[in-house]
Order: sequence, then structure tokens, then C-alpha cells
Amino acid sequence: MNLAARLQALQPADIGVPGPSTADMARAFRSVRRDPLTFLTEVTERFGDTVAFPVPGAPAVLLNDPAHVRQVLQTSARNWGKQTVQYAALARVTGPGLLACAEPNWIEHRRLAAPAFHRRRLEAVGEQVRDAARTVLADQTPTAHSGSVVDVSPLMHRIGLDAVGRALFCSDLTASTERLLDASSGAAEFIVRLGRSVLPTAQWAPTRTNLRLRSVRRELDAVATDIIAARRRTAAPSTPDFHGDDLLGLLIDSELTDVEIRDELITMVIAGHETVAAALSWTLMLLAEHTEIQDRMRAELGALGSPVSMLTPREQLPITRAAIDEALRLYPPAWAISRRSLAAERVGDVDLPAGTLAIISPWLLHRRGESWPEPTQFRPERFIQGVPTSGYIPFGQGPRLCIGRDFALGEMLVVIGELLSSYRLDTPPGWTRPDPETLVAVHPRGGMPLRLTPADHHA
Repeated sequence: MNLAARLQALQPADIGVPGPSTADMARAFRSVRRDPLTFLTEVTERFGDTVAFPVPGAPAVLLNDPAHVRQVLQTSARNWGKQTVQYAALARVTGPGLLACAEPNWIEHRRLAAPAFHRRRLEAVGEQVRDAARTVLADQTPTAHSGSVVDVSPLMHRIGLDAVGRALFCSDLTASTERLLDASSGAAEFIVRLGRSVLPTAQWAPTRTNLRLRSVRRELDAVATDIIAARRRTAAPSTPDFHGDDLLGLLIDSELTDVEIRDELITMVIAGHETVAAALSWTLMLLAEHTEIQDRMRAELGALGSPVSMLTPREQLPITRAAIDEALRLYPPAWAISRRSLAAERVGDVDLPAGTLAIISPWLLHRRGESWPEPTQFRPERFIQGVPTSGYIPFGQGPRLCIGRDFALGEMLVVIGELLSSYRLDTPPGWTRPDPETLVAVHPRGGMPLRLTPADHHA
């Protein structure tokens, strides 16, 4: 390719779609990196549901029409892969696990992992998730009795990590909790930093980011190696090829290498607790702001006569299930999904060439006024009749739908059930909502301080 051709390839492709100019992007550069959600909201308000960004080479488009989103993620999913900067950055930490893998072998890995998320398995692990919640919440009893303000965000991280360990690896991760929380928090920071890099550096370059990332990976690798080795030692002599029916056992008994098992384990540790912890923090905030909904949920949960399970039917807990769904609408953990087209395709009335980067934001889609009346308001009644099949994607859509969706929803149900049975949530004096922080998941910036008091004090 001669110089002229190379320069031409670096010119933004014109696909006839409105969007910000190069000058607009330059002016907004710092704000985009600091607060991408506000930037994406502003460009959709200005340009509509399909927005083109002026990037070198193949086009980059933001899609916010539910039909177009469904086409990319579901009906034409075979033509839209994960060969994007977002997933390449994630893979720098997790390896090519289920979430980040852009290759066809993700199907085989998903098949191997699927039994760990089967309905029968969820029925079996519900008590383990409840124990994880009770263990962490018990530490708050003295504080709660004094009616003090508690940052529930780190509590939800601990519960999420403990639940993942107990349910997916049959392992009490208590001894490794601090190491895992510190390492996964650092990993999330680097994933975001790498994903937003304008000029990615070579992985071997001794930059500060690369050196710190290697340190985080070494810590994650060490914990994963210990967990895998410990499980291998537990196999009974009579059944040397059976290491358990949880996720770790299924992976060990497959033909995956230890490196591949490590990738899936780290993927589940980071994705499994980061997303649920974020979702729970925002849900508790909304319940503290809307105590009338909280009281209805507490009464509904109490009427069951027994602790809630991960699979308690929707018809038995209509308000509780609807409140969780509505919280996930307002604060979906995954704020951005990206795909790259493998071949040319027409989306709506736009012809997109091969290599097009499609950006989809559940945050935007869930707040689209045409789909959701009063989109920024917390209104659980939207979901009383069930979950819509279009325009609502807190766990993605199509064949790459999050394998842990039912586990995450069940975990949220059990944790909220445990918390509301013992405590009441209120906002503290001078309450101001935390700003959303876009890491791997959307977290409350600076934590989520709420007032916890024993529920019986308000009976």
C-alpha cells in the first residue's frame, strides 16, 4: 500500500450518518474520558438514534434503536464479533475467557460452563449465596443498631465475591478476599484505561500502566493457581476424573488446559462480582429513596413464610422482581457493548462496510424516551406484567447473552431478601446521589452511603 492509500485509509469513512465533527470530538476529549455517559447522552439528543463518530478507517457508529440493537446482537450476531478495543483490554486481564473471547471456540467454552448455571444447580446453591450474605451483613449489626450511615458498596462487593466463590467454585474465598478485591479493583481500573487509550502501546513496553497491570495479573494468577491446585488435590482415588459439579469442577474435568481454566475462573470472579455488586448498590439506593416500595417488598418477602430462594417464581414476588428489573433498567451494570462487523451489512437504512465498529449502550437504550415514559423515574410497575423482549438488555442479548444472568438475578433476590428481612434502608441527611463511574460496570463514584437500622424498629 503506497503512502496515498495509507493516508486515505486513515480518513474517517463517510456513511451518510450525522454525528459530531472532528473538532467537536477534540473539544470534548477530556469530558468523554471523564464522563462518557453524559457525552453519549448528549450526542443522541443532538443527532438521534444512529450517530457516526469521526474515527480513522472503518466507521464507528452508536446504535440506540432497539431494532438495530437486536439486529447486531441477535439476528445478525454471526456477522458481529468481539474484535474491539473494549474486549481486547478486558482480555489483557482475564485472558480469552467467555466474556472477552472473540474466537469461535467461545461456543465450546460456554457449553462446558453451562451446567454450572443450570436451574438445578441454582436451586442447590441458593443456601450458599444466603450464607455469603448473612456472613457479611452480620458484621454490620452493631453499626445498624446505632442507626449509623454505612457504605453499602464495599459490602456488596464482599457479598458478591463470597457468593461467586461458594456457588461457582465451592470455595470459601474469605482468606483471599482482600487480595482478590484489591487485584480485581486494580484490574477494572486498567481495563478502562486501556479501553480508552487513543494510542495503544505494545504489551511488552515497560510503561507504568503495563508494569502495574502485570503486577495485578500476577496476583490474580496466584490466587487462581492456588484454587485450581487445591481442587485437583480433592479428587477421590475412586473417581480421579470427577472434581465436582460446580463451574471449577466442570472446567477441570474438561480438556481445557490450566491456563484456559484460569482465564474462565478470573473472568467469573471479576465479571461475577463486579456487575452484581454494582447492581445491588444502585438497587439499595433506589429502595432507600423510595421507602414505600421498600416496605411493599418487605411485606411481600415476609408473606412467603420462608427465606426467598434464587428461583422463587415471579408471581410470588411481583413487586420485588419488578423493582430489581427496574433498577437494572436505570443502572445496567454493563454500560457499553461493542461489536465489529465481519462483512458489509445494512442496518436500518444505512449501509455499513466490513470492519464497522458498533457501539451499544444499555444505559442509553434503557433511558430512551420513545420506549420508556418518564425514563429517569424509578417505576417498578413497568415490569409487573413481565420483562419486555425489546429495548431492555441489562445482560446483553442474543447468543452472547450473559451466561450468569439467572445466577445474578437470583443472587440479587436472595441478598435483598436477607437485607430487608433485618434492616431498613434510608438516605442520610443532606442526601445527594453518587455520580455513576464507568469502570467495567457502572459503580457509584465514592461509594454508596446509606442509613441502616433494624427493620423491627419501624414495625
